[in-house]
Amino acid sequence: MSDIAYTPLDALPKIYNTLRATFRSRATRPIPWRQHQLLQVARMVQDNQKLFVKAIHNDLGRPELETCTFEIMPVIERSLIAATCLPEWAKPDVKGNLFDSHHASWNPKVYSAPKGVALVIAPWNFPMILSLQPLIAAISAGCCCVVKVSEFAPHYGGLLSEIFPKYMDQSAYQVVFGAVPEVTSLLEMKWDHIFYTGNGKVGRVISAAAAKHLTPITLELGGKSPIILDPSYDIEVAARRILFGKCVNAGQICVCPDYLIVPTGGNPEILPRVVEAFKAAHKTFYPDGAPLKSESFAHIVSRSHYLRLCDLLGRTKGSIVFGGGTDEGILKIEPTVLTGISADDALMEGEIFGPVLPIMEVDTVEDACEFIESRDHPLVLYAFTENEDRKTMIRENTTSGNLVYNDTLIQLAVHELPFGGVGESGHGRQITRYGFETFSYMRASIDMPLGNEPFLTPRYPPYTQEHINILNPGLLGKIPDSTPTLGLAN
Repeated sequence: MSDIAYTPLDALPKIYNTLRATFRSRATRPIPWRQHQLLQVARMVQDNQKLFVKAIHNDLGRPELETCTFEIMPVIERSLIAATCLPEWAKPDVKGNLFDSHHASWNPKVYSAPKGVALVIAPWNFPMILSLQPLIAAISAGCCCVVKVSEFAPHYGGLLSEIFPKYMDQSAYQVVFGAVPEVTSLLEMKWDHIFYTGNGKVGRVISAAAAKHLTPITLELGGKSPIILDPSYDIEVAARRILFGKCVNAGQICVCPDYLIVPTGGNPEILPRVVEAFKAAHKTFYPDGAPLKSESFAHIVSRSHYLRLCDLLGRTKGSIVFGGGTDEGILKIEPTVLTGISADDALMEGEIFGPVLPIMEVDTVEDACEFIESRDHPLVLYAFTENEDRKTMIRENTTSGNLVYNDTLIQLAVHELPFGGVGESGHGRQITRYGFETFSYMRASIDMPLGNEPFLTPRYPPYTQEHINILNPGLLGKIPDSTPTLGLAN
């Protein structure tokens, strides 16, 4: 790959105008055309997978297995799913079983229409899936799209900028590679949808820019995704699954399990068992005891992020039970587990976004739920329990974008589930059909038959009481009985 410069600022208006003209030409509307572009995404990734693995390794030190499993394969699969399912997704929704059967003759339908020209702003941590997955959604919906890739993943951004034009129709889809000036310039333009993945601070800036044009926006933000560990669960299995989630990409993933809550009920034997289980899992992951040298463990993306994590470890009042080793030369921090964490600890200030797991101790599962609900709503809540009543209690007493029982990260593998946050963790949904719906708007349609004119005459002036009664037969109808406990009584 040759060195790729940032997209020139003076090129951005030209790119925008090209995409706007293409959308107005309706070239992106035909289903076969969209299907071809979707399959071109799959071909681009499949043909160049070794180059992508190398580029992402250069940016993040990430192992090939993680890049193939969490980025390359999902992009290929979701491109194929979208191309295959698009005719069904795009079918008009003909409304039947209407509340008022007289409306059936009006031919009520809902069409999925493309919003227009979209902007995707992707982050550095999973640069492929978080740039191309929204693009797949935009293509599916019939939109044109600019994909702005992160300057903090320069090898990926450079590679994508170089090969993208070889596969994708440049009149409809383009990559912009750059930093703050490029994003600032893009946000001055009027887009029909903006899809941003990143942190809440930048999300607010993008939301404010979008609001000036009344542009709808999807925010995938993250936050502190907690884990509740029921002590009656298999603690060894839980520790292995949690540590896996914490170590993938060195914890630099928006759905990373951020902190662990263990309801010990005052039993002093539980927490030591949990700690020993994590130590055992760590030993199986890194049998030579040297994760800093392991090819199965990524590095922190930049020196500034590395120093931020080191600062947290320096300020925490928790006790490190294992890990804590660092190497600034290679930007690596060992998987680190700490106990003795309080709600006001440095590690609880914000999303950790690194391989550091603080463990909090509470009395009951109910206390854990209350603590989680007292904070910003997380992108994901993880809970390890086999007890169905506790699963129900956790679900009904917490709020999160996603809820996963007895594993971590696995929700990302299911193509049929929506993914997204709530509150501070974002809004909007993506993945396959949900992404298609995000970049579409629902266009309702009525087709009134000419023969219905006799039935419409009561709506025309001059108005009479008879007309009111004909048009509104339910004004004095009986409303069914109900109670707070039974709801609709009948």
